[in-house]
Amino acid sequence: MDYFYSFYILVTEFNLFIIKNNPMSERRCKLCQSPYSGRRDKIFCSSGCKSDYHHQLRALSNKVASSTDKILHRNRSILFELLGDHENQRRIDRDALAKKNFRFEYMTGCYENEQGKRYYLVYDFAWIEFKTGEVLLLRRKKMEQ
Repeated sequence: MDYFYSFYILVTEFNLFIIKNNPMSERRCKLCQSPYSGRRDKIFCSSGCKSDYHHQLRALSNKVASSTDKILHRNRSILFELLGDHENQRRIDRDALAKKNFRFEYMTGCYENEQGKRYYLVYDFAWIEFKTGEVLLLRRKKMEQ
């Protein structure tokens, strides 16, 4: 029995020696910077750190996306206010849109028709800018027919 116990102690000490002298054991957790060992592709010391890291990443991403989404919804509200429920298109001065704090650089898409006219899209609405300073507002369903 002493032989097996001595062998167990020897193997345990050898494993500890390998772990301490292995450069892979010097890796640090991506979130809390504590040292850890494990698989080569492991980057977190625990599932809690992994979860916290991804939660923080998602929160930051949502913050940026939320501010952009607010601007897009504001643009859509302005277009809806100007077109109403029943109008499908309307010409308006570009300055009138700007006075309502319409942000021309925020859109959900861009479309170029066969004649080379570029439509800027915000959800179910679109607009075309003309050199005269006018803007044609469109409800997208009518534009695509």
